[in-house]
Amino acid sequence: MRKGGTAIAAGAMSSVIVGASVPVTGMLQAYPLLTGQAMRYALGGVALLVWIRLRGGRLPVPGRRDWPALIGLVATGMLGFNACVLYAQRYAEPGFVAAVLGASPLVLALVAPLVAGRKPAVAAVVGAVVVVGGVVVLSGGGSWHGPGLLLALLTMAGEASFTLFAVGVVRRMGGLAVATWCCLVAAGVGAVVGTVLGGWQVPTVREGVALVVLGVVLTAVAFGLWYFAVAQLGADRAGVLIGLMPVAGLVASVALGAQALTAVALAGAVAVAAGCAIGLRGRAAEVDHPPLVEPVTQVARAER
Repeated sequence: MRKGGTAIAAGAMSSVIVGASVPVTGMLQAYPLLTGQAMRYALGGVALLVWIRLRGGRLPVPGRRDWPALIGLVATGMLGFNACVLYAQRYAEPGFVAAVLGASPLVLALVAPLVAGRKPAVAAVVGAVVVVGGVVVLSGGGSWHGPGLLLALLTMAGEASFTLFAVGVVRRMGGLAVATWCCLVAAGVGAVVGTVLGGWQVPTVREGVALVVLGVVLTAVAFGLWYFAVAQLGADRAGVLIGLMPVAGLVASVALGAQALTAVALAGAVAVAAGCAIGLRGRAAEVDHPPLVEPVTQVARAER
């Protein structure tokens, strides 16, 4: 029970960090997308490597069956997701994108158990439905034109794939190792592709601060917390916590004076909280929980 509470707190904190970071992300609107992401993920990967070494651990080497999942995660759940979020808002209102993105907990509640060979849990599905409803109310819906709907759906798929691709790898390697490798791979891919598409430029002081905050806090801390939660709770139960992202974004916007707190938004936030409580009830599926990092005295076994 205590470990479950810690995992819930970790997943909730991760979602809150991501949701509250929206104003920081906006500071990079004028910076090249891919090279900016490469710098952010490089910072996150280095921070995670330092943390592993400080804990006396060693980074496990992915096996052959781990690499496709890691690359798929990076392509769809990290670089692809960020690109879709950016371009979707050119053809759709932010509220519409947020509403569609809010459906990802339901996707995880239905798909994750099927991938694992078990039936979806009733509590997780019901909780996810309530969370989705709360996010729609909270975001206020919105309109779209042109490819806005398609881009919003791709954004939602990218959010779900960030967890789905990681399930098996997290079980084999541990959450911290997966977060580290994802950052390192994303930094490499983003640097190569970004050199061709967008190029490099020296960030301003404002952009540099944003990159450091996003790399260390949003990437290293939030990724590590999220994959720890997924490893302990299961992807379907942890997925309902994604609904806390727009709630945190609302709180941050209200605190910064960017928007007023309305009764409708408050009702949506309450619904999200209720959905999280419902979805997290019951026991997680039985899985083997690996250590967060590999002890120095052990050698990571990779499939060659």
